Amino acid sequence: MQLAVWTYEGPPHIGAMRIATAMEGVHYVLHAPQGDTYADLLFTMIERRSKRPPVTYTTFQAQDLGGDTANLFRQAVLDAYERFRPQALLVGSSCTAELIQDDPGGLAKTLGLPIPVVPLELPAYQRKENWGASETFYQLVRACAGPHVPAPGTRRARGSAPRCNILGPTALGFRHRDDVPEVERLLETLGIEVNVIAPMGATPADLARLGDADFNVVLYPEVAGQAASWLKRSFGQNFTTIVPIGVGATKDFVAEVAQLAGVPAATANGTLRLPWYSRSVDSTYLTNKRVFIFGDATHAIAAARVASQELGFQVVGLGSYSREFGREIRAAAATHGVEPLITDDYLEVEQQIATLQPELVLGTQMERHVAKRLGIPCAVISAPVHVQDFPARHSPQMGIEGANVLFDTWVHPLMMGLEEHLLGMFREDFEFNDGAQPSHLGHGAPSQLGKEAAPAAQPLPAPAAVTPHAAAGDPSAAVIGTLVVAWGADAEKELKKIPFFVRGKARRNTERFAQERGIGTITLETLYDAKAHYSR
Repeated sequence: MQLAVWTYEGPPHIGAMRIATAMEGVHYVLHAPQGDTYADLLFTMIERRSKRPPVTYTTFQAQDLGGDTANLFRQAVLDAYERFRPQALLVGSSCTAELIQDDPGGLAKTLGLPIPVVPLELPAYQRKENWGASETFYQLVRACAGPHVPAPGTRRARGSAPRCNILGPTALGFRHRDDVPEVERLLETLGIEVNVIAPMGATPADLARLGDADFNVVLYPEVAGQAASWLKRSFGQNFTTIVPIGVGATKDFVAEVAQLAGVPAATANGTLRLPWYSRSVDSTYLTNKRVFIFGDATHAIAAARVASQELGFQVVGLGSYSREFGREIRAAAATHGVEPLITDDYLEVEQQIATLQPELVLGTQMERHVAKRLGIPCAVISAPVHVQDFPARHSPQMGIEGANVLFDTWVHPLMMGLEEHLLGMFREDFEFNDGAQPSHLGHGAPSQLGKEAAPAAQPLPAPAAVTPHAAAGDPSAAVIGTLVVAWGADAEKELKKIPFFVRGKARRNTERFAQERGIGTITLETLYDAKAHYSR
């Protein structure tokens, strides 16, 4: 194990919690000490859910280790069943409780509960969060749909309209909530009915109906790939392999779905703006901008395709923390002619970014922190994310609207970088320099092209005073009325931190403030007092 300040994935029981929280009618009893109950905050604080996840903790303490922790777990299971009356129960251990080897699955089965009890064996010291989510979903699908597997050789009966399941969206997933409606619209355009969406919003009874569909749409292979493979073996259901992120991938996805469903391919492009927007933007904003990409395998591979094929970026780095999808990452990296970076060490990722010096970083919230520290524009494309990446607005990554969101999210940081460049370029322009008067006033402007400036406004009366700075010919001194106001070194330094296009106004307001109060030398305190005065 490696001790780290940041981690891309939590332990596997966090993945199990994501599945339980996404579903309805499922409860998770977690054998865990008091300290492991922090996971609730992931859902209530970061995802901003209005209710706690459906998890009961045994919360044993140090003094319990000398007693019967197994009985403590059995009682917690009985209490959870009596209180919540779930349709199915998940039982397992946290990474800490795994060490005491109490066998939650075996203990729960001895209770004879009248509902499916799904034991989770999640090796916390070998596996991580996404694997835990995948394993939990797979075990639930097997437990609920398994009794309905047809006998070998049974031919599937097709309904009047093709039907599919949408598999993969979970709680705490990056834009999963918004991706699902976009994919449903694509399927509706093709005339395909949605049988079950799981795990998000599904009940154990819904999982029992998964076999009624003709095929499966896998949105997030990290979560649903294993379950989809089992459904194919058990029910003969094929599943999609293309994730509809970006214009090209969305069109390929539609073609793949149409082939599986046996219907003509059709895409509603009415609201698609990315192709025209990317063509209409000045090529110096986008073309060959060097981009580094890192995230989970699904989003990183998709982002690399969009960046290179649809926005004209040059992919200089591609990586993922999803070790289970190392083969896919290596294949994608070879396509873009770069070395793959497969690691869960954020310091290694930071070093790679510093070495490559890209012009844009597409990554997780950790790459956002790194890019900010290095002064590189950044956009978040993958979990782990923070609260701002669960917006109140509709903001998908998939489908037609998802392509529009990608353009806005990725291009705007570069546009802001260009604005900074333009500000630097025009810093000495006569209309923008520090000493320029507001151009809309028409008086006090400096002379240009041989034209004399209009007469300056009459100064305000002021008490006579001469400061030592003026007597010494200090260039930072300003004569206002008969009072000579000088700027102290600290105040002048602080003034230069103000953006140059409002710095002149800040300077004039501060000098006026000082003149009205007979202050000969402007200090930091004077500058702050003036700011407070004019902010009222």
